[in-house]
Amino acid sequence: MDRSFDALLAEAEAAPVDGWDFSWLDGRATEQRPSWGYQRLLGERLAAASAALDVQTGGGEVLAGAATGGFPRTMAATEGWPPNAVRATRLLHPLGAVLVASPEDAPLPFADGAFDLVTSRHPATVHWPELARVLVPGGSYFAQHVGGRTNVELSAFFLGPFEVGGAREHEVEAAQARAAGLEVVQCRNERLRLEFFDVGAVVWFLRKVVWTVPGFSVDRYRERLRDLHELIGREGVFVSTMSRTLIEARRPTA
Repeated sequence: MDRSFDALLAEAEAAPVDGWDFSWLDGRATEQRPSWGYQRLLGERLAAASAALDVQTGGGEVLAGAATGGFPRTMAATEGWPPNAVRATRLLHPLGAVLVASPEDAPLPFADGAFDLVTSRHPATVHWPELARVLVPGGSYFAQHVGGRTNVELSAFFLGPFEVGGAREHEVEAAQARAAGLEVVQCRNERLRLEFFDVGAVVWFLRKVVWTVPGFSVDRYRERLRDLHELIGREGVFVSTMSRTLIEARRPTA
């Protein structure tokens, strides 16, 4: 993209980042998708559920897109970030889902055994005891998580070398699910390629996925962004690596 450094930064800073829609990156970045197709599998499970909860639903886009056959008789979703909660309410209410504004670090505001299906795509935090509590015996948690070591290359470009924690490794999450009393039905992980074709795409991504470079701002990292702009100019792309985990865990019936 033959555009000036300053123009790319200005455009990316002005673009909205609410919701969980990444279409602004079309033509500017590519993300390899996991082989399993989470949204399709989510739709199949919603079709078989009677009472379902989507945790940390973001703007509700993934949940709405999965419900091609309609929602279960009881359908709720939670979201803690106010702009996303507003967006999800507007999208999900007409489809028959109730949006509950609830902080991601708070207990789930539902009774014990309220749902036979709990889902989540890319939750920022995973409270396994709470997930187990709101499931009926025999009910399932079905989710796609951001796995361990996601975007280490992008983070390290701005932050320098750092120690990567292991809390989101799929083996660790499976052990946490079991410790909360759930039976792990499946736990699959894939490493995937993420490509950025201009520095504006990186700025927009870091404004949206804020945990990649905590405290990111264009002013703070302008010189490093210029380095990145020059790197992409030479090589045509900046490559990072993502990790995705598909996990399904069931509350025992006994």
